[in-house]
Amino acid sequence: MKIILTQEVENLGAAGDVVEVKDGYGRNYLIPRGFGIRWTRGAQAQADSIKAARSARAVRDEAHAAEIKAKLEGSPVDVKVKAGQGGRLFGAVTAADIAAALGEAAGESIDKRTIVLGNPIKALGSHAVSVKLHDEVSAAVALNVIPA
Repeated sequence: MKIILTQEVENLGAAGDVVEVKDGYGRNYLIPRGFGIRWTRGAQAQADSIKAARSARAVRDEAHAAEIKAKLEGSPVDVKVKAGQGGRLFGAVTAADIAAALGEAAGESIDKRTIVLGNPIKALGSHAVSVKLHDEVSAAVALNVIPA
């Protein structure tokens, strides 16, 4: 079965890629969860637009990704959030909050979907996250979650 991926799927492909998968995997997992759509000639135009949007968002090349990695790993990044007594947060720090703080620190826009959070961040203090800047380049970033 041919599937056009609408999101990145680990060990399968990125958004806009046309992949060949087993019928059950496509029918029972990818399509119901919105990770892909069934391939048709008409849907191929949609796949091309997804790829164009992805390339506009993506970091230009590996050298540029290494440059951004150096900026991000150079010093800890401060993320300001609402917090109550005892350093307890109102909710958790989201990938969008982290992406905004990283964007300010790097001077470049960082896509929130490239941020890998191990566990939800629900307390003030230092935390570590990983940012996948390019297929071959990942940055380990130190975050300081501080009250706003």
